[in-house]
Amino acid sequence: MTQQDSVTVAENSTQQVDGVQVVENAEEPGLLESPQKMLIRPVSVQGVMEHSLQHRERVGVQDFVLLEDYRSEAAFIDNLKKRFHENIIYTYIGNVLISVNPYKNLPIYTEEKTKLYFKKAFFEAPPHVFAIADNAYRSLVYEHREQCILISGESGSGKTEASKKVLEYIAARTNHLRNVENVKDKLLQSNPLLEAFGNAKTHRNDNSSRFGKYMDIQFNYEGGPEGGHILNYLLEKSRVVSQMHGERNFHIFYQLLASSDQSLMTHLKLQGRPEAYKYTSDSTSHMSQRANDQEQFRVVQEAMKVIEIGESEQREIFEIVASVLHLGNVKFVQNDKGYAEILSHDANSGNAADLLKVNATALREALTNRTIEARGDVVSTPLDVEQAQYARDALAKAIYDKHFSWLVSRLNSSLAPIEKDAKSSVIGILDIYGFEIFPKNSFEQFCINFCNEKLQQLFIQLTLRQEQEEYLREGIEWEPVEYFNNIIICDLIEARHKGIISILDDECLRPGDATDASFLDKLNQHLDGHQHYKSHRKSDTKTQKLMGRDEFCLVHYAGEVTYNVNTFLEKNNDLLFRDIQSLMASSDNTIVGCCFKDYNLRSKKRPETAITQFKNSLNDLIKILSSKEPSYIRCIKPNDFKAPMQFDDKLVSHQVKYLGLMENLRVRRAGFAYRRTYEAFLERYKCLSAETWPNYRGAARDGVQRLVEALQYEKEEYRMGNTKIFVRFPKTLFATEDAFQIKKNDIATIIQSRWRGYYLRKRYLRMRNAAIVIQKWVRRFLAQRLRERRRKAADVIRAFIKGFITRNGPETPENRRFLGVAKVHWLKRLSAQLPTKLLDLSWPPCPSTCREASEELHRLHRAHLARKYRLALSPDDKKQFELKVLAEKIFKGKKNSYLSSVGERFVNDRMSPEHRTLRDTFMASPAWPSGEELIYSCEAVKYDRRGYKARARGLLASRAALYVLDAGGRRTFRLKHRLPLDRLTVVVTNESDSLLLVKVPRDLKKDKGDLIISVTHLIEALTIVTDYTKKPELIEIVDTRTIAHSLVNGKQGGTIEVTKGTQPAIQRAKSGNLLVVATP
Repeated sequence: MTQQDSVTVAENSTQQVDGVQVVENAEEPGLLESPQKMLIRPVSVQGVMEHSLQHRERVGVQDFVLLEDYRSEAAFIDNLKKRFHENIIYTYIGNVLISVNPYKNLPIYTEEKTKLYFKKAFFEAPPHVFAIADNAYRSLVYEHREQCILISGESGSGKTEASKKVLEYIAARTNHLRNVENVKDKLLQSNPLLEAFGNAKTHRNDNSSRFGKYMDIQFNYEGGPEGGHILNYLLEKSRVVSQMHGERNFHIFYQLLASSDQSLMTHLKLQGRPEAYKYTSDSTSHMSQRANDQEQFRVVQEAMKVIEIGESEQREIFEIVASVLHLGNVKFVQNDKGYAEILSHDANSGNAADLLKVNATALREALTNRTIEARGDVVSTPLDVEQAQYARDALAKAIYDKHFSWLVSRLNSSLAPIEKDAKSSVIGILDIYGFEIFPKNSFEQFCINFCNEKLQQLFIQLTLRQEQEEYLREGIEWEPVEYFNNIIICDLIEARHKGIISILDDECLRPGDATDASFLDKLNQHLDGHQHYKSHRKSDTKTQKLMGRDEFCLVHYAGEVTYNVNTFLEKNNDLLFRDIQSLMASSDNTIVGCCFKDYNLRSKKRPETAITQFKNSLNDLIKILSSKEPSYIRCIKPNDFKAPMQFDDKLVSHQVKYLGLMENLRVRRAGFAYRRTYEAFLERYKCLSAETWPNYRGAARDGVQRLVEALQYEKEEYRMGNTKIFVRFPKTLFATEDAFQIKKNDIATIIQSRWRGYYLRKRYLRMRNAAIVIQKWVRRFLAQRLRERRRKAADVIRAFIKGFITRNGPETPENRRFLGVAKVHWLKRLSAQLPTKLLDLSWPPCPSTCREASEELHRLHRAHLARKYRLALSPDDKKQFELKVLAEKIFKGKKNSYLSSVGERFVNDRMSPEHRTLRDTFMASPAWPSGEELIYSCEAVKYDRRGYKARARGLLASRAALYVLDAGGRRTFRLKHRLPLDRLTVVVTNESDSLLLVKVPRDLKKDKGDLIISVTHLIEALTIVTDYTKKPELIEIVDTRTIAHSLVNGKQGGTIEVTKGTQPAIQRAKSGNLLVVATP
């Protein structure tokens, strides 16, 4: 695949665009399974490059080549910013991936996202690190071209994470291949191991790589990883002995100190506190950080097992790390002679010696003395305290540096393929520091920036070469591109005999007292006239104010960098005294002995300087990269605070400059901004011409020619290559894409109508077939249910007929149901025909089986009506009924006049109005006792005991007594008798007369004997009085024809004769007795 195929787009999360929900890959099967699932727009900003152009105002363009104002750095940064705020961290410049660290987790590395890039052409999927990895992998497997992926950027920009994602993608991509699990695990587990020993926390990054790494992954002919090889560059070993405030040493020191393995800590003689050791005391460790270090230490141990580092080797590795910590705590004191010595009770030197497995006395001697050969004589020179501290720190740095190199070689031996394969090929991953410009730049920054100058030179050369090759391949005339060729800066640094490196080495190696100042003088002497070199003495006044006298300035491709020459010579020499080298070579720790045994201790030749070693390694790396097809990932950090969603324009502008992105874009845009194969271009835009829609039957090139003619492209706007169309200006592509987006709605309507017709026709046929099947089964079910219902109905009718036949017989199983039905129907009829009046004695007839129940129901209903009637009575009516009941008890069946009294209401007052007035007057007189209540009053006729003369009288009854009043023509009632009720006995006949004989006790001397009285409403009077006295036994009903009455003192008086006649009467008979005539 060529770089022109690399122009693609896509965003990494589902978006809402113009109110329409859009998703990735709308062309996937299943999205058109039903009209309800169809989208108005097929894809969002996550689709291919051309489609995303419609959203360019909101999310920018996904390839900087399509920027209209491609020379404007402000437009470049604005495009990055737009995408960053939409959580779109990846953008292309051709085939270069720009990655902005989001400082938060994004859902763009899931298994689903990973599979999106499997076997996809570069322009078919969103910009992503996976697209770079997949493009390299497919070029390796299918085109057998070895690949390399160059990852660069400053600390904290995400280089390490990018390299991890490349490895993770390759591991996922090769999951289907056999026998590669072990190799993949080793490749993936090499990362935590190298990070523990080569990464550290800095102000800019919590996991900053402090070394450059180039990893080759070897693949077999099937495309499965079978091994790997790692090269490391320029480990920042000065960090072992000192760090800036707030930064940390390499992770492994803190991870080891956080270990929960107490036996290991005891063996290494370590305390679990970083502040207890000089080399780790500059940083503060929180509990959360310690817990994380403890967990990471466990991960490192697991990684060592996967890499096949045995327990003995692990123990020796940890012994080396612990020995460095103990070395840092070795203290020197000045003796009487002014030389350095180590106190005998200082346990740190002994601990370091034990862990390094060397003689403790020899170690103390080597740290405080130096052996020098002079003309065949060996002289031991004591060191002062400063020199001894330098020796100690140099030893610590050397041990850690060589141990790190050994660890890399150990990884390489574990990753090496078991068998050599002539058909194998490799993908290289270069994770290396980006251009660095600090307020104070030293030797390390000089090396790093030199490395970036070389890589920039290679990058521009390869980019131009690729462009030229494609133009030549497509038959397009190549137009020379003007660009800044930084070979002049590379020569300034590395030219033989006159470059900065050569001058630095000469100063380090010459006899005499060489210093950093003399080195700076020589630089000024030889390079002052160079256009990319600035010295303090020849700079303008403004620059002199900013530049120190111990500094020089280089004009790099990324900008001016001022370097301070202090420690340049020391760091370049990187000397370790021979006594210490010899002692370390004799170590019984196999790793330490192996690391130092390569030193040729007897050689008189001075070893190469650090910068020369680095230059040679870098040139070797450039040769490796030049032999491979490169891919680039440029990492940018958006802010210095590791904060998500914060975009610092100034900081990003600085990185864009030193990463050379604008220069890269300018070179890429020097020719044509957009290119696409004829087939892809025609497939997308064929709807814009009637001649090419819906399908063009001829060659794709001819179809594209007709298409551009229909679009009225100007001659200078495009070129037709052998297999691709080249469009020079982004605005031409934008106009084409906008026309396509407008046209797409019309096309979508046509497609939708055709699809809906097709879909609904298929749906109708499926529904029709389904309906036939359902109808068949429903009819079967209904027929079965009807048959069952008819069978049950026949059984019911048969049983009913049998019950009807035997309905009058005893209850049997045959007639039980019929009788039950008959009972139900009778109860229903009864409920509708119940009598509603108490006096209605009618009752509906019932079946013979219900006779007993009918009688009981009749009784209950009568009781219910009676109760209902009673509850409805007023107090007066209730009293009437009580009196009638009492009269019934006393007189029914005993006195013939009882029946005539039933229908008439009883009243308490039977007097005429004029007598009622006289009564009231009497009751107001003293003759009526105070407080006595009148209960009954009526007019009566009293018959004398002798002669039976009739006399008009008034009768008053109270609760206590019976009053007999004389009413004969007087204006007032005169009291004749007052008789206590409880002392009286009343005699009446059983006939229908009104005679009342009051028996007066003998002790009532005042009265003259029994009273014979005629009362019209006899039964009423007696009943009311009895109701109050509650003594019905005082009434005596006699069935005789004669009744004797007494005179005073009980003497026998006359006789009362009772007879029947047509007219009732009470009169004196001829016999001299009182005759009472009663009607029959």
